[in-house]
Amino acid sequence: MNYEEISARLSAQKAFFDTGVTLTPVFRVNALKHLRRAIKAQTDTIARALKTDLGKSAPEAYMSEIGLVMAEISHMIRKLRGYAKDKRVKTPLAQFHSKSYIKSSPYGSVLIMSPWNYPFLLTIGPLVDALAAGNTAIIKPSAYSPATSQAVDDLIRSSFREEYVTVIQGGREENTHLLKAPFDFIFFTGSTNVGKTVLEHAAQRLTPCVLELGGKSPCIVDDTADIKLAARRIVFGKFLNCGQTCVAPDYILCFSSVKDELIAEIKKQVALQYGEDPLDNADYGKIINKKHFERLLNLIDLNKLVLGGRCDPISLRIEPTILDGVTPEDAVMQEEVFGPILPVLTVKTLDEAIAFVKARPHPLALYIFSGNRQNIARVTAHCQFGGGCVNDVVIHLATTEMGFGGVGESGMGAYHGKRGFDTFSHQKSILDKKTWMDLPMRYQPYTKLNDKLIRFFLR
Repeated sequence: MNYEEISARLSAQKAFFDTGVTLTPVFRVNALKHLRRAIKAQTDTIARALKTDLGKSAPEAYMSEIGLVMAEISHMIRKLRGYAKDKRVKTPLAQFHSKSYIKSSPYGSVLIMSPWNYPFLLTIGPLVDALAAGNTAIIKPSAYSPATSQAVDDLIRSSFREEYVTVIQGGREENTHLLKAPFDFIFFTGSTNVGKTVLEHAAQRLTPCVLELGGKSPCIVDDTADIKLAARRIVFGKFLNCGQTCVAPDYILCFSSVKDELIAEIKKQVALQYGEDPLDNADYGKIINKKHFERLLNLIDLNKLVLGGRCDPISLRIEPTILDGVTPEDAVMQEEVFGPILPVLTVKTLDEAIAFVKARPHPLALYIFSGNRQNIARVTAHCQFGGGCVNDVVIHLATTEMGFGGVGESGMGAYHGKRGFDTFSHQKSILDKKTWMDLPMRYQPYTKLNDKLIRFFLR
């Protein structure tokens, strides 16, 4: 699709937004209910698309994508009217004969650019928040997950008028055209490098944007942790979606005194959760494409391999793989893994673990397994990260009551629930001044009495 065609669709959406129809909570709630009905009707189709693109089983597809979207829709349907109400705030004494309030207003026409690793969740999830806030939206799904992108396109076509919500498929050319178009807001989920490009384009028009990026999310395991439980939960979070999760534990910082025990338990858990031969497990996912498959193989140091390492180049699957004795200089520590390879590094003290994390770009997530509340408090206070869990991994993104987002190189802005509604809204600050009184102290000529009154009210 060329720039002129994209501009025409955006112009149609701006015209539709200008009618004011999306401003009413009733319209927004009805739109979300219609989307929910459509997703229910097409759940099997969406699940099959996720199986085609990423090898996801139907239970995993619902648990990690479709179900989370449905929960977000249900939350917004329940809470939207309250979120959309004007919020009264205190008025200063000098303006006592006034009313001050905050009005949440939609930005207008928004662009949602989504990635391939959770191609349904990370496309429709932001859309739910955008529609709840009263915007129109153009969606650009990833070209790397074509089956799900088509399923999303079909879903949107069956649910909404094109001037309200529309999908534009394609690759880099379409991305470039979209980023040059005059959107009112941009929401991007993807890699840090592409996020920088998005921000550069947004800066040309001073377009506000949210960047949901990634990074190397650490998992700290100290000597007071429940090692068996830690291993079970780490294996679940790391190898979910074949490791292609932006908040998956990227590497483990383990106290040396419990490292051997932890690795032994992780091996047991891999066998329990994925079987003795994960490559024969029909519910174990696959790498998105050959390019990423080969990139991941190059990160496996056979001299440090303690589990897994086998692969199937036909199905693009790599076994859950553990590397021990990893150093900061190893290839696997130079980039976000984003696959089923888990490096284990050792530390002797909590101070060493904190220093290691602080010396690197702020991660999207951080996890700590510990039975020591002081250790937990120190890590969560002194390390900068987007969000995380204590004694678990990944699941913090599954709640609509907390915002999800990064900090620094892992992103800016957040969404989910109320935070998502606010993200896609501009908060107008309005003071409604009454006309029955007009204090003269602010007007010239300034007298000594005026000066005293000003100092009295503004102290």
